[in-house]
Amino acid sequence: MVFPVSPSQMILSDKERTASMTRLTGLLTLLAVLAGLIPGAALGMTSDKAVAKMVAFGGSCEKCELSGRKLAGARFMGADFTAAALVGSDLRGALFHGSVFDKADLSRADLSESRMMGASFAGASLTDADLRRAELNGADFGGANLHGGNLRGIEGLGATFVAANLSDARLDDAELNGVNLARVNARGARFDDSELTAANLSGGRFDGASFRGAELDMANLRGGTFANADFRRASLDRTNIAGVDLSRARNLTQAQLDEACGDGATRPPSGLVVRACGGRRITVHIAAPPAPPAPPAPPAPRRLVAVD
Repeated sequence: MVFPVSPSQMILSDKERTASMTRLTGLLTLLAVLAGLIPGAALGMTSDKAVAKMVAFGGSCEKCELSGRKLAGARFMGADFTAAALVGSDLRGALFHGSVFDKADLSRADLSESRMMGASFAGASLTDADLRRAELNGADFGGANLHGGNLRGIEGLGATFVAANLSDARLDDAELNGVNLARVNARGARFDDSELTAANLSGGRFDGASFRGAELDMANLRGGTFANADFRRASLDRTNIAGVDLSRARNLTQAQLDEACGDGATRPPSGLVVRACGGRRITVHIAAPPAPPAPPAPPAPRRLVAVD
């Protein structure tokens, strides 16, 4: 049976149409929040310290306060977080590609298994931070404070730690080929079983540090201090120890020094001698880390279109 409908019944009044659109917009907004399409709104529905696991950051957020936040898996792509506070934040597995965290405070933060390719943490505080198995290829930690940090198993090809504080830090089993450790304070640090081929340790303070089983082949130790440093089983093939005072270093053997390159100013432990490398020129080519990927394009704006 067909019921006739008059044309006037098919036309909504302006008031009814507005009310209908308001309800529709509210429904779509709720669905977007539940689907994680509106991060800001989603944050409002969680606890004060919670942040969406796959949240992405870009642009500038200098001096932001994000201490204690749950940011595991977050993506920082070309972002500027200079002087931001992330004390004790959970940043496990986060991406920091090409981002700037200079002078930021990441003390006690969990950065384990994060990726920091081409990122800058110059002058940042990372005291007692956890960076286990993080990828730091090409990253800049110049002047950063990593005292007591856990950097076991990190990959830091070509990374820079010039004048950084690595005292009492753990860098066991790390890949640090070509790393720049010039003028660092690494007293009491542990580099056991780490790869430091062609690394620059010149002018650094490594008193009491441990290099047990480390590969220091072709590394530059000139100008560094190594009082009570432990070199048991360390490889020193063509290592530059010219002018270095090793008189108080521990567990150095004649076989190790026979492989290294010293000079008349080198001071070996008592009873051992050093040899010169005969002016041979050694050129080391360390592959540059890959360039960080470009930041993702912002999503297209969503528009609600009503069709009469």
